[in-house]
Amino acid sequence: MTQEGLDKLRDDLAKLLAERPVISKAIAEARDKGDLSENAEYDAAREAQGLLELKISKLQDVIANAKVVDESRINTEQIQMLNKVKMKNLANNSVVEYTLVGESEANFKEGKLAATTPIGRALMGHRKGDVVEVNVPSGIIKFEILNISI
Repeated sequence: MTQEGLDKLRDDLAKLLAERPVISKAIAEARDKGDLSENAEYDAAREAQGLLELKISKLQDVIANAKVVDESRINTEQIQMLNKVKMKNLANNSVVEYTLVGESEANFKEGKLAATTPIGRALMGHRKGDVVEVNVPSGIIKFEILNISI
C-alpha cells in the first residue's frame, strides 16, 4: 500500500470514530422514549451502532496489517504493485493507463486498479512490449504493454 493510501484509511477511521458519540446519543434519546420492545428508533440506532463498530474493526485490522511500499525500490523492468502501466487493447486499439494498487486503494475512476482483479493478476511480471491475454467474464482481451513507470 502507498503512504497516501494508508493516510486515507487513517482519516476514514478518525471520521468513523467521531461518529461513535453521535450514535450513542441517538440510542440514549431513543431509550428515553419508552418501551424498547416496540421502539423502532432504538432498533435502528442499535443497528447503526453495530454497523459502525464493524467498519471500525475492519479498518483497524487493515491499518494494523498494512505494509507501506517504498516507492524508491519499485522496479519498472517488469510489472509489479504500484507500477503505472500503459497498455493498448488490441481489439479496439484504445490505450488505457492504470496504477496497480491493493484492494483498499482501488478506484477505477482515478485509474487505480486492484492487483487482484483479472487484469491486474494477468499483468503481473510482464514487461514492456509483451502481449498479455486476460480472461475476463466477457471473454479474452489482449493487451500490448506500452510502458511501465512509477
